[in-house]
Amino acid sequence: MKYWKTPALFVLGGAGYVMLELLWRGWSHISMFLAGGSCFLLLGRLERLPWPLPARWAAGAGTVTAVELATGLLVNREFAVWDYRGLPLNFLGQICLPFTLLWIPVSAGAMGIYRALDRSWGKKLYRSPEGR
Repeated sequence: MKYWKTPALFVLGGAGYVMLELLWRGWSHISMFLAGGSCFLLLGRLERLPWPLPARWAAGAGTVTAVELATGLLVNREFAVWDYRGLPLNFLGQICLPFTLLWIPVSAGAMGIYRALDRSWGKKLYRSPEGR
């Protein structure tokens, strides 16, 4: 495997996450770049599991939510980056069910992008049990 692929995927994932935030709320934070890059690499690993697509997408949403919680507990202590305290079914104001549900289609899209990049860059980054 080429050494540039994983860092390139991290950067693309981080940039994509920041772009989503810019489109959604008009601003972002450097921690979201780091969270997004991490999420994209993790979603790429989930993409190769031999599970039905809906299960992978739901696992992706759970993964993104877990990364957001960890990021929030580390950098969002004063709620300067985001604040979910006013949203239903929130946990410590850092994550909430409505956004977890929103991560399902976002995870599906990210997994598709990851798969397309994996194929277009030649040798697979991670081999799936299904041979995809």
